[in-house]
Amino acid sequence: MKKEIFRKYLEIKSLDDFKEVKKPSENYSVDLVNPKDLQLNKFFYKNVGKKHKWIDRLVWTNKNWIDYVSDKKLSTYILKDNEELAGYFELIFYQDTGESEIAYLGILEEYFGKKLGGYLLSEAIKKSFSLGSIRTWVHTSSLDHKNALKNYLARGMQIFKSEKLII
Repeated sequence: MKKEIFRKYLEIKSLDDFKEVKKPSENYSVDLVNPKDLQLNKFFYKNVGKKHKWIDRLVWTNKNWIDYVSDKKLSTYILKDNEELAGYFELIFYQDTGESEIAYLGILEEYFGKKLGGYLLSEAIKKSFSLGSIRTWVHTSSLDHKNALKNYLARGMQIFKSEKLII
Protein backbone atom coordinates (compact mmCIF):
# COMPACT_ATOMS: atom_id res chain seq x y z
CA MET A 1 0.00 0.00 0.00
CA LYS A 2 1.35 3.39 -0.99
CA LYS A 3 1.39 6.26 1.45
CA GLU A 4 1.50 10.04 0.93
CA ILE A 5 4.26 11.83 2.81
CA PHE A 6 4.42 15.60 2.98
CA ARG A 7 7.87 17.16 3.30
CA LYS A 8 8.62 20.78 4.13
CA TYR A 9 11.97 22.55 3.82
CA LEU A 10 12.56 25.44 6.21
CA GLU A 11 15.29 28.04 6.58
CA ILE A 12 16.46 30.87 8.76
CA LYS A 13 18.86 33.47 7.40
CA SER A 14 19.49 35.70 10.39
CA LEU A 15 19.59 35.55 14.15
CA ASP A 16 17.39 38.67 13.98
CA ASP A 17 14.53 36.32 12.99
CA PHE A 18 15.40 33.74 15.67
CA LYS A 19 13.09 33.12 18.63
CA GLU A 20 15.18 31.30 21.20
CA VAL A 21 13.99 28.85 23.84
CA LYS A 22 16.22 29.09 26.89
CA LYS A 23 17.63 26.12 28.77
CA PRO A 24 14.76 24.59 30.78
CA SER A 25 16.98 23.89 33.81
CA GLU A 26 20.63 23.74 34.78
CA ASN A 27 20.46 19.92 34.52
CA TYR A 28 20.62 20.16 30.73
CA SER A 29 23.64 20.70 28.53
CA VAL A 30 24.38 20.48 24.81
CA ASP A 31 27.91 19.44 23.96
CA LEU A 32 29.86 18.72 20.81
CA VAL A 33 30.82 15.06 20.43
CA ASN A 34 34.61 15.20 20.32
CA PRO A 35 36.18 12.91 19.36
CA LYS A 36 33.55 11.84 16.86
CA ASP A 37 31.77 8.61 17.79
CA LEU A 38 29.88 6.66 15.15
CA GLN A 39 28.20 4.57 17.86
CA LEU A 40 26.50 7.67 19.31
CA ASN A 41 25.24 8.79 15.90
CA LYS A 42 24.04 5.26 15.20
CA PHE A 43 22.35 4.98 18.62
CA PHE A 44 20.44 8.24 18.24
CA TYR A 45 19.50 7.58 14.61
CA LYS A 46 17.98 4.22 15.54
CA ASN A 47 16.36 5.24 18.83
CA VAL A 48 14.96 8.62 17.81
CA GLY A 49 14.11 7.47 14.31
CA LYS A 50 12.25 4.27 15.12
CA LYS A 51 8.98 6.14 15.79
CA HIS A 52 9.36 8.29 12.69
CA LYS A 53 10.30 5.68 10.09
CA TRP A 54 13.90 6.79 9.67
CA ILE A 55 15.02 3.80 7.62
CA ASP A 56 17.57 4.89 4.99
CA ARG A 57 20.59 4.36 7.28
CA LEU A 58 19.43 1.08 8.82
CA VAL A 59 21.23 -0.77 6.02
CA TRP A 60 24.50 1.12 6.54
CA THR A 61 27.62 -0.85 7.32
CA ASN A 62 30.12 0.35 9.91
CA LYS A 63 32.20 1.66 7.00
CA ASN A 64 29.25 3.82 5.85
CA TRP A 65 28.89 5.18 9.40
CA ILE A 66 32.63 5.82 9.71
CA ASP A 67 32.71 7.67 6.39
CA TYR A 68 29.69 9.79 7.35
CA VAL A 69 30.79 10.64 10.88
CA SER A 70 34.38 11.34 9.76
CA ASP A 71 33.28 14.02 7.30
CA LYS A 72 34.83 17.33 8.38
CA LYS A 73 31.58 19.15 7.53
CA LEU A 74 29.62 17.13 10.14
CA SER A 75 29.33 18.04 13.81
CA THR A 76 27.21 16.07 16.26
CA TYR A 77 25.87 17.59 19.48
CA ILE A 78 24.37 15.67 22.37
CA LEU A 79 21.69 16.91 24.75
CA LYS A 80 22.21 15.54 28.26
CA ASP A 81 20.11 15.59 31.40
CA ASN A 82 22.98 15.61 33.91
CA GLU A 83 24.91 12.65 32.48
CA GLU A 84 21.93 10.89 30.85
CA LEU A 85 21.54 11.06 27.06
CA ALA A 86 18.35 12.90 26.10
CA GLY A 87 18.68 13.99 22.45
CA TYR A 88 20.96 15.08 19.64
CA PHE A 89 21.40 16.99 16.45
CA GLU A 90 23.74 16.70 13.49
CA LEU A 91 24.90 19.87 11.75
CA ILE A 92 26.50 19.86 8.32
CA PHE A 93 28.32 23.12 7.58
CA TYR A 94 28.98 23.82 3.90
CA GLN A 95 31.80 26.34 4.09
CA ASP A 96 31.72 27.05 0.33
CA THR A 97 28.14 28.36 0.52
CA GLY A 98 28.09 29.45 4.17
CA GLU A 99 25.08 27.27 4.83
CA SER A 100 24.31 24.79 7.58
CA GLU A 101 21.93 21.88 7.34
CA ILE A 102 20.36 20.45 10.45
CA ALA A 103 20.57 16.91 9.13
CA TYR A 104 18.95 15.17 12.09
CA LEU A 105 17.50 16.43 15.36
CA GLY A 106 15.55 14.52 17.96
CA ILE A 107 14.73 13.74 21.55
CA LEU A 108 14.62 10.25 23.05
CA GLU A 109 11.06 9.16 23.78
CA GLU A 110 11.46 9.19 27.57
CA TYR A 111 12.13 12.96 27.30
CA PHE A 112 9.01 13.77 25.26
CA GLY A 113 6.73 16.35 26.82
CA LYS A 114 9.50 18.17 28.70
CA LYS A 115 9.73 21.11 26.26
CA LEU A 116 13.21 20.06 25.15
CA GLY A 117 12.58 20.17 21.39
CA GLY A 118 12.48 23.97 21.29
CA TYR A 119 15.61 24.23 23.40
CA LEU A 120 17.49 21.67 21.29
CA LEU A 121 16.49 23.39 18.05
CA SER A 122 17.51 26.76 19.53
CA GLU A 123 20.94 25.34 20.29
CA ALA A 124 21.24 23.91 16.76
CA ILE A 125 20.40 27.27 15.19
CA LYS A 126 22.81 29.17 17.46
CA LYS A 127 25.61 26.64 16.78
CA SER A 128 25.05 26.91 13.03
CA PHE A 129 25.42 30.69 13.07
CA SER A 130 28.46 30.46 15.36
CA LEU A 131 30.12 28.37 12.63
CA GLY A 132 29.69 31.32 10.25
CA SER A 133 26.46 30.24 8.62
CA ILE A 134 24.48 32.80 6.66
CA ARG A 135 21.59 30.35 6.22
CA THR A 136 20.47 27.33 8.20
CA TRP A 137 17.98 24.90 6.76
CA VAL A 138 16.22 21.69 7.66
CA HIS A 139 13.54 19.45 6.27
CA THR A 140 10.74 17.73 8.12
CA SER A 141 7.96 15.44 7.03
CA SER A 142 4.56 14.23 8.09
CA LEU A 143 6.34 11.18 9.57
CA ASP A 144 8.24 13.30 12.11
CA HIS A 145 7.04 14.18 15.60
CA LYS A 146 3.66 15.95 15.48
CA ASN A 147 5.22 19.14 16.93
CA ALA A 148 8.30 19.25 14.67
CA LEU A 149 6.94 21.67 12.07
CA LYS A 150 5.40 23.92 14.76
CA ASN A 151 8.76 24.00 16.56
CA TYR A 152 10.68 25.04 13.43
CA LEU A 153 8.17 27.79 12.66
CA ALA A 154 8.12 28.99 16.28
CA ARG A 155 11.93 29.43 16.23
CA GLY A 156 11.63 31.81 13.28
CA MET A 157 12.25 29.43 10.40
CA GLN A 158 10.29 29.92 7.17
CA ILE A 159 9.07 27.30 4.70
CA PHE A 160 10.81 27.68 1.34
CA LYS A 161 9.75 24.45 -0.36
CA SER A 162 7.05 21.79 0.02
CA GLU A 163 6.62 18.47 -1.72
CA LYS A 164 4.44 15.40 -1.67
CA LEU A 165 6.06 11.98 -1.87
CA ILE A 166 4.40 8.63 -2.48
CA ILE A 167 6.16 5.75 -0.77
